[in-house]
Amino acid sequence: MKYEPIASRLFVKNRKKFIKQMKPGAIAVFNSNDVYPISADSTMPFEQHRDIFYLSGVDQEESILLLFPSSIKDKHREVLFVRETNAHIAIWEGEKLTKEKATEVSGIASVYWLSEFNKVFFDLMTEADTVYFNTNEHYRQSSETQTREARFIEKCKKDFPAHQYAKSNPILQDIRGVKEAEEIELMQKACNITEKGFRRVLSFIKPGVMEYELEAEYLHEFIRNRSRGFAYTPIIASGNNANVLHYIENNQPCQDGDLVLMDVGAEYANYSSDMTRTIPVNGRFTDRQKKVYEAVLKVKNEATDLLVPGTLWEDYHKEVGNIMTSELLGLGLLDKADVQKEDPDWPAYKKYFMHGTSHHIGLDTHDYGALKTPMKANMVFTVEPGIYIPDEKMGIRLEDDVVIQASGAPLNLMKNIPIEVDEIETVMNTK
Repeated sequence: MKYEPIASRLFVKNRKKFIKQMKPGAIAVFNSNDVYPISADSTMPFEQHRDIFYLSGVDQEESILLLFPSSIKDKHREVLFVRETNAHIAIWEGEKLTKEKATEVSGIASVYWLSEFNKVFFDLMTEADTVYFNTNEHYRQSSETQTREARFIEKCKKDFPAHQYAKSNPILQDIRGVKEAEEIELMQKACNITEKGFRRVLSFIKPGVMEYELEAEYLHEFIRNRSRGFAYTPIIASGNNANVLHYIENNQPCQDGDLVLMDVGAEYANYSSDMTRTIPVNGRFTDRQKKVYEAVLKVKNEATDLLVPGTLWEDYHKEVGNIMTSELLGLGLLDKADVQKEDPDWPAYKKYFMHGTSHHIGLDTHDYGALKTPMKANMVFTVEPGIYIPDEKMGIRLEDDVVIQASGAPLNLMKNIPIEVDEIETVMNTK
């Protein structure tokens, strides 16, 4: 891993929060992700399952976390299983966690080699009534791959048919959505790295530059600052490409007079940042571009102010829609008749702003977090309104990551990243 070590106290706190919501007599099991093959002997770069990382800090394949607070033996109330390492593995693959290092990383005293899992698990299941399975129930999840977690669940149900089963996901949705101070600090680091990438691009871009060259500038800056790279597939969309919401080809030239929309974010220590900025390729906004840009910025600022404890997700999006409607009327993109005859299920503003305004962000870019209950302090959300006008070959989106505060205005983790028209033009024209 490229990132600096994280103090184990974060993972100790996270486990305590999870255990507090477990049923008596229950075991919870969390598996690491697989290393996925490409072809021949090639594999995709390993990325740890965010839940086992959140609860243990272990960032290594073939690892299992077991939580059993009702265990008769103290040493089996928190247990880690890691892949046994040796000199051969160290030479061919590099250093792996020793038992001592796994304890240092996680704060868990009991560490076994993975080969001992079946024996220990069988013994503990004789004491347990319920098993928490870690199924993925995120509202955006879509996977056709059988994961290591899914294989464990299948085997466990076959081997222990008399046990009861519960879901870990509702607990994780609750606790992962509210960040600890250490997590917000890690996210701030990710945002700071993103800022460095953006400032590099502001000084680099000019007419004729290819979208993928901008992507490369970001990646260079991210990796040299201890990031693994992009937190998600980057969008570098110039001109009319910005009207494709998930444009990822990034293979077209940036033309003089066009805008380029850049939806990018660095990861740091598995935590995501998520930024969008839209800038003029030649360093100067046209009057029309500036008017639309200022409208999007106004919606973003007012939407940010709505993110306070007690806000309901559904009400929030309705109010942002009202703000956007007002701006679109001012730009002449909508008229009063459009609004009066709009379909309540697809308001008039959706013609130009068709996606949501915010999502939870954290270990996942679209992170776990409650959406049907009032917002809480230390939840972290993106704020990302946009206006998309294919007829004018213009798409503008602006996005920051903000932390809900117990009182007062939200904390903008991207407050130092240029966003005002004058600031962007000044930086772009100062060589």
